Amino acid sequence: MTRDAPTTSSARGHRAVVTDAGAPLPVEAPTPGPVAILPEAADLHEAAVRDAGGTVAPLGADTRGIVWLDARDPDGLATALDDAPAVGWVQLPFAGVDAFAHLIEEHGDRVLFTSAKGAYAEPVAEHALALTLATLRVLPARARATSWATEPEGVSLYGRNVVVVGAGGIALEYIRLIAPFETSVTVVRRSSDPVDGADRSVTTDELDAVLPDADVVVVAAAMTSGTAKLFGAEQFALMQPSARLVNIARGGLVDTDALVAALRDGEIAGAGLDVTDPEPLPDGHPLWTTPGVVVTPHQADTPDMVAPLLAERVRANTTAFLGGDGTGFVGVVDPAAGY
Repeated sequence: MTRDAPTTSSARGHRAVVTDAGAPLPVEAPTPGPVAILPEAADLHEAAVRDAGGTVAPLGADTRGIVWLDARDPDGLATALDDAPAVGWVQLPFAGVDAFAHLIEEHGDRVLFTSAKGAYAEPVAEHALALTLATLRVLPARARATSWATEPEGVSLYGRNVVVVGAGGIALEYIRLIAPFETSVTVVRRSSDPVDGADRSVTTDELDAVLPDADVVVVAAAMTSGTAKLFGAEQFALMQPSARLVNIARGGLVDTDALVAALRDGEIAGAGLDVTDPEPLPDGHPLWTTPGVVVTPHQADTPDMVAPLLAERVRANTTAFLGGDGTGFVGVVDPAAGY
């Protein structure tokens, strides 16, 4: 695990947590050439391309790279790829690429897709820690209270068993942040390879086996067809009545109806959610009023936090793109894995 240098010299700022440096590419190295920044260019990202020695130009027949800045408009990217068939590299704006899964499947045999995975790890992990402490210290109830409580409540994070689902940059940074609490950390991931800072690593098929001992479960996995509703009624039934769930990945990883039922039936004690399914969470949805729940509106990383981090990722990958030998790319998307 490495960290990109801070983007300014006056303050530390957030840094990316790079987990795939030196990873082989799933396609041939893309041919260097002009880069289009779409759907609308931003000064920060234009500067990142130019600082790396690249040329920013409108989309056209000569375009070889695309920096796509709108995660809500996969159709726009599809049109751009159709209009510029010579494109060999696309930089996506978020760590999660599920919105672009169909394009990665369609074009992934010739186009290199890179994401922002790891770029936003620090702010998102910080938020995950905040949600962890909030649920353990029953802050959802305290925030809604209108009178002085007399019953003592709240649990310390120190020495607890924490299960982290996923092993990307966010998971690694979260594990680093909770280290002072001397927790016992189990990582659940595709591979059982050891993870820095974790006491043990198990494969995804062992998730149910580790849930009964978990005091806190943090969902930091990628959203794919294989991980949809990874947490449902069966998983909540396995968890302790005192357990807390934190989700900062994708709402679709959790069966929302099953989560509401588990909380109301006392199968688990609380949930801290920065992502939901559906999203945005509608007014009047049961999650808003379910005891033990704190919902934040998918703002673990705000635009002010994200912009310089994405610009640094664009600069790094533009440098790799112009190198022409396929080395140096960060956040490479594996079309087979879907992230």
